[in-house]
Amino acid sequence: MRMTRLHAPTLKETPKDAEVASHQLLVRGGFIRKLAAGIYDYLPLANRVLHKIERIVREELDAVGCQEVRLPMVQPAEIWEESGRWGFYGPELLRLKDRRGGEFCLGPTHEEVIVDLVRRDVRSWRALPLNLYQIQTKFRDEIRPRAGLMRGREFLMKDAYSFDVSEAAALESYDQMYAAYERIFARCGLDFRAVEADSGAIGGSRSHEFQVLAETGEDAMVACTHCGYAANIEQAEVPAPAAGEPASVPSVETVATPGKRSIEDVSAFLGLPAAKLVKTLIVEADDELYAVLLRGDHELNEIKLRKHLGAAVVSLADEKRVKQQTNAPIGFAGPVGLTGVKAIVADHAVAGLDGGVTGANLVDAHLANVQAGRDYQATFADLRFAQDGDACPRCSGELRAFRGIEVGHVFYLGTKYSDAMRCMFLDEEGKDTAMVMGCYGIGISRIMAAAIEQHHDDNGIRWPIALAPYTVAILPLQMNKDDVVQAAERLYETLRGAGVDVLLDDRKERAGSKFNDAELIGSPIIIAIGGRGLANGEVEVKLRATGEKRDVAIDQVSAFVAEHLR
Repeated sequence: MRMTRLHAPTLKETPKDAEVASHQLLVRGGFIRKLAAGIYDYLPLANRVLHKIERIVREELDAVGCQEVRLPMVQPAEIWEESGRWGFYGPELLRLKDRRGGEFCLGPTHEEVIVDLVRRDVRSWRALPLNLYQIQTKFRDEIRPRAGLMRGREFLMKDAYSFDVSEAAALESYDQMYAAYERIFARCGLDFRAVEADSGAIGGSRSHEFQVLAETGEDAMVACTHCGYAANIEQAEVPAPAAGEPASVPSVETVATPGKRSIEDVSAFLGLPAAKLVKTLIVEADDELYAVLLRGDHELNEIKLRKHLGAAVVSLADEKRVKQQTNAPIGFAGPVGLTGVKAIVADHAVAGLDGGVTGANLVDAHLANVQAGRDYQATFADLRFAQDGDACPRCSGELRAFRGIEVGHVFYLGTKYSDAMRCMFLDEEGKDTAMVMGCYGIGISRIMAAAIEQHHDDNGIRWPIALAPYTVAILPLQMNKDDVVQAAERLYETLRGAGVDVLLDDRKERAGSKFNDAELIGSPIIIAIGGRGLANGEVEVKLRATGEKRDVAIDQVSAFVAEHLR
């Protein structure tokens, strides 16, 4: 492609609403343009990157026997009502009516559609296993779209669905897709981790996220320093601390804490670390009240609490209800003498806390020397978010914290959807049996953004070779010199003939502008042709990833490029 023909309107200034590097560079580099909040136009450069990601995905999925389909984006409410998700999914589901009043939604995912398709066409065990996938636009009405393509409302996604005759067979399909995902992200040139995860609105009992490691990632995760255990912090297990010898703790003492209701304020006022304090949260779980105890330096994991209580919904009680049950404002609740709650549940770390400080259920007062088991009774469970330095739940190692960008997710669904929607097959004995399912998503457009978050510098994008829209950029620096222009043209045609994606900057621009745009767009190899070097039979080649420059004989450039694109 010639730069004079390419629609890539680059910008010098960073857009005011672009907070993260990928958003800034995709806009500045002429890859995307915003149409509405969380909705973007993909320009030619972006489209080339997306096509390369799609090709890698297709090659790896086709290799393990998956088959590509294309399903409707507009979905009828009836099938969502069958699965039970029409009323459960929430405001992210964009609902609409047709001219006849029929209710529909824009698909955020396609479990219902694919189950409806398979249940109508597949009846015998002989047709299984089956794994169908598509690459298609999805829409989720995010309340706060942000970070460009990393949290948009409309996005490009690959979603796949496996159907098997048994749990054992379905888990084999799961493992096969897990391995295919590892190959996909490795081929994309990404530094990633697969981590255990919660299934969320998709459902199911086994789940892994594939996270691209990046400081700008919105997802927090932990990984063991010794074994292969890794999980996002919503899912990461925290083992109970080893039981020690019970300490001799003085009797409970009431301490005045005027106006000190936060952990930070009480800690500073009493001169104690937050780890010596116990915070008491009054929560509503399916309309029942519970008191939840956590060490002062720990944070409640609502997903763990919901699972522990077997509740559908968990939320903090409002101030009025807290005051009714504890006789004190929020910040002064405590477990000693607490009534009016169904139960007191506490994180494991609280059990090992000797002589903690809790709220006194009185205004401006706390209790010191509080001991679980002696001064109050509670049930204990893993209720908090894991954090850096915690013990690994699988071995004797420690957990280290990372941030990441989720680019893929695999779920073992079991018969969640096939039971609800009667997706059945006749087994070898002629018995009607529910198909066992898996679900597998990859954010195609999010991979493009995540790659930039991992691969950029102050000058622009540094694309992994596999994803670069053009792997080589040729910059003739003096368009008024025939020998420079001719040399650039010959090299352009030679590389194109060798199957290289090459961009020729044939604009009559200053050398500085050409270099700036080449680095902004991010071609892995930049070849600068000038009269002085050409007189010596050489061109300057720059490797975008490292910044390394070298002079290469012009008749050796093709071999050099081929070597570095392997």
